[in-house]
Amino acid sequence: MQLAVNVDHIATLRNARKDVQPDPVAAAVLAELAGATGIVCHLREDRRHINDRDLALLRATVKTKLDLEMAATDEMKRIAIQTKPDLVTLVPEQREELTTEGGLDVKKHRAYLKSFIAELASQHIPVSLFIDADEETVSMAAELGAAFIELHTGHYANLSLMSAAEITAELRRLQHAAELGGKLGMRVVAGHGLNYTNITLFKSLRGIEEVSIGHALIARASLVGITAATKEMLRLLV
Repeated sequence: MQLAVNVDHIATLRNARKDVQPDPVAAAVLAELAGATGIVCHLREDRRHINDRDLALLRATVKTKLDLEMAATDEMKRIAIQTKPDLVTLVPEQREELTTEGGLDVKKHRAYLKSFIAELASQHIPVSLFIDADEETVSMAAELGAAFIELHTGHYANLSLMSAAEITAELRRLQHAAELGGKLGMRVVAGHGLNYTNITLFKSLRGIEEVSIGHALIARASLVGITAATKEMLRLLV
């Protein structure tokens, strides 16, 4: 599995003091040099993490793959078309949430998402949908024209609260979703709540080409640095 590093929480730390340090762009450079195959950032409506300037600088400096997570709004669509990230990942977004709490409700927003995805595709921007790992949602993502799906691993990340049988069942559910996504012609990645402990079991799943990791890696980086934290995760993914 490859590793995409989410640099949002570097910006969170910077914003806590309304300062200019630490710099998420510098963190992205170091993560790439350490072996990350992509950089992820979530431009939220309230700009609580990265801001528009960060995004512009990331687009100018990221050499691997820039994945822009965003809500499916007209404002974000305009920004994506202007910025031209290598990938847009559509995620649900609520102002009061601490972090993304679940997969996108593809069924509820089916017609709107189909048009949204088509417009970005016409600008040569592939779209990924951040979704729960169920068969109906994966199938619908393919029907809507998504090039990628990102499987929500939040349930798996709570494995400490689960029995061995529940962990096995959750891994099977994720495996089935990954296999179905591949069969339907989509590329499959995964993320949310993955860390240095639970990645050991997760990496055995087939058909998932990349994991997106933010909070756990940035938390580790606060102790050992972004370079060491990235390399440690990459060693676990082998």
